[in-house]
Amino acid sequence: MTTHAPSPSVPADSVTAPGVLVPVEVHFDDLDALGLLHNARYPLLVERAWGAYWAGHGFGYEGDWAAAEDACNAVRELRIGYERPVTRAGGYAVHLWLDRLGTTGLTYGFRFCSADGATTYARGSRVLVRLDAATLRPAPWSARFRDAGRALLRPGG
Repeated sequence: MTTHAPSPSVPADSVTAPGVLVPVEVHFDDLDALGLLHNARYPLLVERAWGAYWAGHGFGYEGDWAAAEDACNAVRELRIGYERPVTRAGGYAVHLWLDRLGTTGLTYGFRFCSADGATTYARGSRVLVRLDAATLRPAPWSARFRDAGRALLRPGG
């Protein structure tokens, strides 16, 4: 597994599974009245980790969906299971990988974990569909996107 910038403090060998470990920050206002990370914040932090990963590979949205190409996609499904509570603000990480990379869709897995990847707080998966900006119908991923995604693909995906 590799570590993705912006933080060099996440050791690359912290987890042996394929994928990347992307640092994220939990802020005080992410916690609920009980002092726990609110359940709705987990998917948001995962989304931010994916955004940072893909931006680092030159993919993103800058105000024009047609120009965004592979960044023009929609969520088809989201599943998440909570394993232990996050009880304080601070530095954490999201472990990201691809389970499947199809022609117009993909399935990625994630773990919300401690900054070193050793402790898992939540895990899940999300299905994305690449869309044509004009028709909002499924469209194929570009070769450049598929090449970048292959580095995260688990064996058999």
